[in-house]
Amino acid sequence: MRERPSRQLPVRLLPFTDELLSSWLCRHAAFYAVPPLVMLQRCLPEVTSLRAADLDLSADQASRLANALSMEPGAVRAMTFATVNKTSRRLIGAKPLQCCLHCSPPLSDCGPILRSQLLGWRMTCPLCGHSLSDPDGFEVAPPFLKYRQASLHGERLLDAQAERGKWTWASPVDIARLLLMRRVPKPPPDEGEFWRFRVLGAIIPEFDALVAAKPASLPTSGTPILPLYLRPALLAGVAIVDRAGPGMLPMLQNHTIGGNRARFGELAEKAMGHARKPRPFLQWQLI
Repeated sequence: MRERPSRQLPVRLLPFTDELLSSWLCRHAAFYAVPPLVMLQRCLPEVTSLRAADLDLSADQASRLANALSMEPGAVRAMTFATVNKTSRRLIGAKPLQCCLHCSPPLSDCGPILRSQLLGWRMTCPLCGHSLSDPDGFEVAPPFLKYRQASLHGERLLDAQAERGKWTWASPVDIARLLLMRRVPKPPPDEGEFWRFRVLGAIIPEFDALVAAKPASLPTSGTPILPLYLRPALLAGVAIVDRAGPGMLPMLQNHTIGGNRARFGELAEKAMGHARKPRPFLQWQLI
């Protein structure tokens, strides 16, 4: 049976610049006093969740949704992460991670939420360039300010992979995962402190000290999203490894032991297996 085309809604709310599709749908649902999923499935019965619409909206689904909401299909799909590189989706949060004090509208129960608020590789707003703010009020840790240029370069590397599918000799996301694997420092710490030592600390020693000063659960390498106040260190580490080239990976692997060392080697091979001809990126230097 052919699906009946969705009728156009009588009232359509204008999206905010860079608004996330689920946020836009949620605002429509609030206007029409129906659950957000009901609003979505009125147009796309086969989509099971708002998260699925944000991540995997197809061109055909975008066209059908656009027809119901009187929008251009391209504009609807641009509100999603459907074109984001699959590997980079490890860095997309399930809820807002940060906000821009200049661009982000005030949060409410039904949004609006911007795409950039879920991007775990951003430290600056892609709309205005200002530094993003942490919902918990933490600012970028002072020890990382000297790595700002490297951090910005790392942000560009991760953004290029996510939004344009481009990178140099290895996937920046895979480099980030390698840097968040556990390491064994010398001399070894007390038994209960092993959790806080990551490979990143071998490149940026200030990272270890800050994690010790503000104990918190660090993410695994599978989902390498750091809190905003720690994120510049990871971005700088990605940039440093990318600039140093493949020869730096064996040195970093030497900071791991046992099964963790084997996993590091497997992920490093995968990262370099994505190698492609280097592309020019903006020059940077540590300050």
